[in-house]
Amino acid sequence: MRRLLPVLLAALSITATTGTASAAPRFAEYVALGDSAASGPLIPDQDESSPGCLRSSRNWPSVLASALGVAAFRDVTCSGAVADDLEGGQTTFLGAVPPQFDALTPTTDLVTLTIGGNDIGLVATALGCVNPLPEPVGVSCEARLTAGGTDRLAVRIDAFAAEFGAVLDGVHARSPLAEVVVVGYGTYIRPGGCYPEQPLWGRDSDYLQAGVDRLNGVFASEAAAHDAEFVDIAPPSAGHDVCAPVPDRWFEGFLPTTAAAPLHPNERGMAGIGTYVADALADSAL
Repeated sequence: MRRLLPVLLAALSITATTGTASAAPRFAEYVALGDSAASGPLIPDQDESSPGCLRSSRNWPSVLASALGVAAFRDVTCSGAVADDLEGGQTTFLGAVPPQFDALTPTTDLVTLTIGGNDIGLVATALGCVNPLPEPVGVSCEARLTAGGTDRLAVRIDAFAAEFGAVLDGVHARSPLAEVVVVGYGTYIRPGGCYPEQPLWGRDSDYLQAGVDRLNGVFASEAAAHDAEFVDIAPPSAGHDVCAPVPDRWFEGFLPTTAAAPLHPNERGMAGIGTYVADALADSAL
């Protein structure tokens, strides 16, 4: 028995070592690009190195980076960004910031991208749909934006497709080894809305969410055409919209109930989105 004891201990040591050894992280160098839907304006804690971008350390890219265990993480998401700012740089209310593309390198192996809401004027359109009084007082934004048989929001969204495709090409040119993941926009409001809790008439609520869904469709088609992956966060965020009970909301309404910008993801939403994207990446690796 004494002779067997060292052998048994050695075997246990090998088993313990191999059993607890963890696989190397799938990604080593992650860069997050995008606008306020990714940056997390007003969510604590804000990045003091670039205060004009209103970027939170608890935004969904940070949640994703933590879940993936990446060694190098560069988050250059910036509130107010449009597609041109990725290459040309951006002027914020606290000064200029470098082009987001500057963060990309030939060794970057993961890039996430959320951009387009500002290009089509999504928040401004939503604000133009506010009606504090019920129908028929006021004007429907759906009626106004589709007058004459042309859906002006849909036209802007469709016209953005070519520019978005060029952005994806720009990412690949700078980081040819990277897996590029496009993360869309969520289910901000449920069918029929929740007037008067949120001051949007039902038909205008449906019109706005249809615009978000149409933009997500552009992301999906352009991602497929430009060697990128699209992660649709509309399904998992359903039921967590601005009409949901406050503890269940991923998105703030016109009057925020937590430290977050109106009509943007809150900290709970950022956690949910980041976790969902991490799960989607894990599934895609199988």
